[in-house]
Amino acid sequence: MDKNINNLRIPNVSKVPGQKQVDISNKLDRNQGPSEFGKLLGNELSGLPEYHGLKISNHAAKRINERNLDMDTNEYVKIKEGVEKLREKGSKESLLVTSKAAYIVDVNKNTIVTAIDKAGMSENVFTKIDSTIFMN
Repeated sequence: MDKNINNLRIPNVSKVPGQKQVDISNKLDRNQGPSEFGKLLGNELSGLPEYHGLKISNHAAKRINERNLDMDTNEYVKIKEGVEKLREKGSKESLLVTSKAAYIVDVNKNTIVTAIDKAGMSENVFTKIDSTIFMN
């Protein structure tokens, strides 16, 4: 039933038809692995970018960008090696210090949680960590 308000006709939109189901299963080639788009979408849906097994949280990515930290190949390799050493020792939440910065890492999840530049490390208190490793 339509209503008139100030001589304007307002249609009744309280009833919305149900969503239409579309079957595209016959359009997909099941023999191929996930497409490049599918891989990117999977990483996007997981919420964390992944680089060869090491994830960077959104918070850490923001801190790396804000603090102009240079995450080059050498830095990445140091972090990855440090996380492996921490895992061997049974660490869970750790402070990993390199010559460029310090990182809080979740060892079990292979994730950099946050990043601190060298200048920001002085007089800073690091809590809820069970271990520290220096990777120079």
